Amino acid sequence: MLLKFVRNALGMLIVFFDWLTRPKAVKRDPESQAKAQSALDGHSLYQLYACPFCVKTRRAVHSLGVNVDTRDINKDPQNRIALQQGGGQVKVPCLRIDANGETTWMYESNDIIQYLQSKVA
Repeated sequence: MLLKFVRNALGMLIVFFDWLTRPKAVKRDPESQAKAQSALDGHSLYQLYACPFCVKTRRAVHSLGVNVDTRDINKDPQNRIALQQGGGQVKVPCLRIDANGETTWMYESNDIIQYLQSKVA
């Protein structure tokens, strides 16, 4: 019980620090912004709100100036089930990529960030 309290408190502290230090988003002309956003259609980020690696990934998405559908696995049990059945494990962050009729699941925050940067660039 004490460990859960400490974990939650640290998580909220990380989220607060993220809010204080969030980087500015990239500014693009409307046409480039629409192109960057459309490159991420069919992408969903499975996450936990206060997970440090999820915060890191969300910060990167924010700095890219795009929106990615986020699905919290604690707030909606269906998201947790989808992650486990589709990705094979309950581990966050996880990027679900629906493209060309196929679904790919990508774990590891650094891999996700690198992938998103390459798609938006």
